[in-house]
Order: sequence, then structure tokens, then C-alpha cells
Amino acid sequence: MPISISVNGEQQLTAEGQTILELLRQLQIDPARVAVELDRRIVKQPRWGETVVGPGAEIEIVQFVGGG
Repeated sequence: MPISISVNGEQQLTAEGQTILELLRQLQIDPARVAVELDRRIVKQPRWGETVVGPGAEIEIVQFVGGG
């Protein structure tokens, strides 16, 4: 059953029980190039595969951009 979450201020539907890592894959975001905040708390990358996104979650995804 889909749940509603906020990703970078935009409402999204995602599967109930989905982890942060699964959400990044769904959004086609390279996990090696981002930082993730869940409900105003930074989640460290080693925990993404076990941290479940619940209904109404507020997620901020910051992508790192290289420059020269």
C-alpha cells in the first residue's frame, strides 16, 4: 500500500516499509553522491538499508556536485 512522504519539499508516493536506500534507487539517485536527512535528522549512510521511511516522513536529499 502506498504512503505519502515529502522529498525535498515535494509530496511523493512510495511503498510502505521502504528503506532510505530503496527510495534512493526508486528516485534513480546515486547513493554515493548524496546525504540524507529524515525528519530533520541526518541518517548516516551505513544505516540507509535498515532505516524505514514511514508515512508522513520528511526527507531532504542533498546531492554533492564536483567542480574544478
